[in-house]
Amino acid sequence: MYLTLIVGLSLVGFAAAFSARAVGFGRLQAAERFRSIEMYGFRAGADEGAPADKRIDLNRIAERIGSVMTGHLRGIDPVAIRRDLLGAGLYTVTPEGYIGFRVMGTAALTGLLGLMAISAPSVFTILGLAVGGTLGWRVPLVVIQRRAAARYEQIDSDLPELIDLLVVSVEAGVGLGGALQMIADRMEGPLGDELRLMLQEQHMGLSGDQSLTNLLDRCDTPSMRSFVRSLQQGERLGVSIGTILRGLAVEMRTRRRQSAEERAQKAPIKILFPLIFLIFPAMFVVLLGPAIFVFKATLGGG
Repeated sequence: MYLTLIVGLSLVGFAAAFSARAVGFGRLQAAERFRSIEMYGFRAGADEGAPADKRIDLNRIAERIGSVMTGHLRGIDPVAIRRDLLGAGLYTVTPEGYIGFRVMGTAALTGLLGLMAISAPSVFTILGLAVGGTLGWRVPLVVIQRRAAARYEQIDSDLPELIDLLVVSVEAGVGLGGALQMIADRMEGPLGDELRLMLQEQHMGLSGDQSLTNLLDRCDTPSMRSFVRSLQQGERLGVSIGTILRGLAVEMRTRRRQSAEERAQKAPIKILFPLIFLIFPAMFVVLLGPAIFVFKATLGGG
């Protein structure tokens, strides 16, 4: 009897849970769609009737600070900042939020150095505050730009393999859209993320030409520029995509080989500075040190 009661209560609980999910399924889909839309930089305004969140949201605070500072600071280009953030793969960070975090970091670092220097004020303390403020403002920008540059380099390195896979898929009879979808599901790294984002834009209603243009805006590298323009011209002119991609693959590999040769030619110049300032002093100490002691002993003995 008890077993039957437990089973009955369990079935009632499952039925209630599934019913609640069925009632709220539409809202869950809408919320998921809104989160997908926010990935592309389109943010809806805050609902006036929504309850206020009592927790401290650093993102909102940073966005408010950034929106205020954007109008007062000169030399800040939100479009360029947005391009750097997209290049670094930070799709959900807005330019205002990024500027706000930079301001907060600068204020925190300067305040920390100021508290440490209260006991011993001097000229070096003022210099340290200036250096701390400069580092707090510049370091996030350098980090984002370096991350974007490394990501661009990885994309250019993976692009020839993508083109080879597209050539094989298209010549096997698969359409370009299907080939991109199949490759994007299996490709990892920054290039795979960009392909999946491009396909999501197409699923949300953008045309193929516009999604390719957005891909080029996010990853504006020479190899990606050639890839996007070749696909766009092939679609507009009706040329065989397989022929275009095969010629593009040869061009990409030639460009990657030239880039490797360029880096190899820069290596002797880059190694010159550590050779002079780090290796040569140690060699001079090892080789000339005993000779100096012998010379000193000879002069002292004479």
